[in-house]
Amino acid sequence: MTETATMTLKDKMMAEPGAIVETVAKEYGVTLREVVEALPEANRRFAAGSAFAEVMTEVAGWGTVTLIIHTDDGVNEFTGPIAAGKIAQSYYNIGGGTGFHGHLRYERCARIAFVERPLFGRLSVSMLFINVDGGIMHKIFVGRDEKRELLPDQLAKFRALADRICI
Repeated sequence: MTETATMTLKDKMMAEPGAIVETVAKEYGVTLREVVEALPEANRRFAAGSAFAEVMTEVAGWGTVTLIIHTDDGVNEFTGPIAAGKIAQSYYNIGGGTGFHGHLRYERCARIAFVERPLFGRLSVSMLFINVDGGIMHKIFVGRDEKRELLPDQLAKFRALADRICI
């Protein structure tokens, strides 16, 4: 019998809270949302998707963060400040000709997961923007210094934002 057959998703995430959610979702045949929801409660909190613009606007003031878009075809990472955007024509529009910019379908965001968990031997702190299909639109990670330690000011801002908007 395989590990998947003998271990429930919740048991898997309790035993390995740092597991790559995309890998676990494939292994268990579930959505990314279900994997995040299976994390131990101490590792995750949720805000409504309607907070999308508020969260993105606040993160724009944090300085250098890492934004990741993980698909079956690759993992795209942007590290740098994210410009503030605005809602127009059904998109959250992030302007600028350089750095991260584009048009995000903010209305498809169903939930935002605020996650603190071990990942590759270190604490990882991120926001996962979960869409209406149970996928992850993108992830934003709290920045790190030259020693790969979390930036204390961003960590404090992350936790304060989560305290304010999580349900």
